[in-house]
This record gives sequence, C-alpha cells and structure tokens, in this order.
Amino acid sequence: MVRRPFSRPYRRAKTAREGAAAVEFALVGPILVFLLIGIVVYGGWFLMAQSVQALASEGARAAVGGLDSAERESLARTEVADAVKGLPLNPSLTTVRIAEDGGRLRIVVTYDASRHPLMLLGGMIPRPPAVIERSAVVRVGEE
Repeated sequence: MVRRPFSRPYRRAKTAREGAAAVEFALVGPILVFLLIGIVVYGGWFLMAQSVQALASEGARAAVGGLDSAERESLARTEVADAVKGLPLNPSLTTVRIAEDGGRLRIVVTYDASRHPLMLLGGMIPRPPAVIERSAVVRVGEE
C-alpha cells in the first residue's frame, strides 16, 4: 500500500462546507431584506394612491347631481368626507379642491402620506412621493 501524504487534507478541504450557507446568506440576505422592504413600502403607497383616486372619482360622480356650482361643491366635499372613512387614509390629512371651468368640474384630492408608518419604514430605500394628488373631471351643465 502506497501512502500519499497530501491526499487526506486535500480531500477534507474539498468537502468541508460547514460555513458556506452562512457566507452565502451574508451576501444575499441584505439584498433580500431591501427588496422585501421596497415591496411593502411601494405596495402600500400604490394602495394609498389608488384610494386617493377613488376619492376623487367618487366626489366627481356625486357632484354631477348638483344644480348649481355651490351645490355641486357641497355634494363633492360631503361624498369625499364620507368615503375617506372607509379607506386606509387619515381624514385629517386629506384635502379637496374643486374648480369649475367651461362646463367641466375638476375634483382634486391631495393626501399627505409623509407621516404614514409605511413611508417611515422606507428610510433605507428611495421613497415614493410623500404627497399624493389625484383628480377627476366631469362635465356639468347643458351641452
């Protein structure tokens, strides 16, 4: 039997992989965490943006029933104030602007999401805009 002095240490070094998983996770883990935080932050932001757009659309639909400018504005503001209660938005951070020009009524809803917990979570990633503004336009009056 011929003994090879370097065969055993070489074989052991080749098969020793006890810490490989920890090293691989240390390289990939932070990227995975940033990706998950980004998904949560941007997913929440898109939910808020869609909710703000729904408020603007509902306000515009309600305003169509008004007979004059003051009544349309009142109907739109009331609808937005009632609808925001059923959405994941803070009513005190929601503002409504209404403008009527040339037979068109524009409802603009603005929401300040800068203090929302999801926006605060995203401190490590590029944040979406803190102020969400969406609008809806409907025709009013006679054609």
